[in-house]
Amino acid sequence: MKIVSLLPSTTEIICLLGLEDCLVGVTHECDFPPSVLQLPKVTRTLIPSEAGSGEIDQLVRARLQTEGSLYSLDLPLLQSLQPDLIVTQALCDVCAVAESEVHAAVRTLPGQAQVINLEPRTLAEVLDSIRVVAAAAHVEVRAERVVGELTARRDAVAGRSAGLRHRPRVALLEWLDPPFSCGHWSPELVRLAGGVEGLGQEGGASRTLRWDEVLAWSPEVVCIACCGFSVERTRRDLPNLWSVPGWSELPAVHAGQVYVVDGSQYFSRPGPRLVDSLEILAHALHPEEHPLPAGLPAALRVARPPATG
Repeated sequence: MKIVSLLPSTTEIICLLGLEDCLVGVTHECDFPPSVLQLPKVTRTLIPSEAGSGEIDQLVRARLQTEGSLYSLDLPLLQSLQPDLIVTQALCDVCAVAESEVHAAVRTLPGQAQVINLEPRTLAEVLDSIRVVAAAAHVEVRAERVVGELTARRDAVAGRSAGLRHRPRVALLEWLDPPFSCGHWSPELVRLAGGVEGLGQEGGASRTLRWDEVLAWSPEVVCIACCGFSVERTRRDLPNLWSVPGWSELPAVHAGQVYVVDGSQYFSRPGPRLVDSLEILAHALHPEEHPLPAGLPAALRVARPPATG
C-alpha cells in the first residue's frame, strides 16, 4: 500500500502504526519522526515565512474568505506517486489542504485512491482516528495496542489530578496577535492536567479574544501554545504582552506562572503526541503531583522583563 499524508499529525499516526515504509508523500510541515523529512513534499504554504503574527492572522482571514485554504497541492507530484490511500482532515482549513481540492485531485489520479478525512475534536476522537487509519491500512491489532498505551498514560494523569485540592484558573492561548482561546482538545487537556480553562470550550473551535476577556478571567497560570509555532518563534512575540494594559497585574504574572510550549510539535497536532502535551502541561501546573516523563521538554517559564528607566 502506498500512503500520502496531508497533515503532520496523520504522518505521526501512520508511523506509530508501523506504516512508515508505506509513506510515499507528506506535507512540507511533516517533521516527525525526523526520517519523514526525506520524503517527497506534496504541499506548499501560501504564507511568507518571514510574516509576523499579526500579518499571518490577516492573511489567514483574507485567504479563507476567498480561496478557502492556506496550502496548495503539487498535483503533478501527487499523480506520479499514485497513492492507494490519502489521509487528511476537514476540521481546519488553516492546517491542511482544502477538502474540495483533495477530492478534485483524487479524480485525476490513475487508480482508485481512498481518501480518509479525520475530524477529531476531543482527545478520545483523536485516539479513535488512530483506529480509523489502522482499519484503512488493515493493521487493526496494532492500533489497539497503540491506543491502549496512550489511553493508559492519559488515565494516569487524570487519576493523579483527581486528588488535587486546588485547580488553578488557566488561560491556554493559541495565538497572541490577536489573542485566541484554545479549542477542541486543548481545554480538555487543561482539565485532565488539573486546571480550569475558562476561555475555551471543550470540543469547540478556538476563537478570537479581546485582551479584556483574558484579564477578566484573571488566570493563575498562562500557557502560550501558538498554533504552528515553535517555542523559539513564539518567544519573538512575548515582548508585546507587556504592553497590554493590565497584563502585568495578572495573578499568573505576579506568581511567575507564565509558560511557553511548542504548539507546532505538540498542542496543535491532533495525533498521538497530544498525550505528551498533556504530560507537559500537567507538570507545569502541578510539578509535585505530575513528574515530567523522560525525553519530554518542560514548559518554558517566562521571566518578567527587567525594569528600565
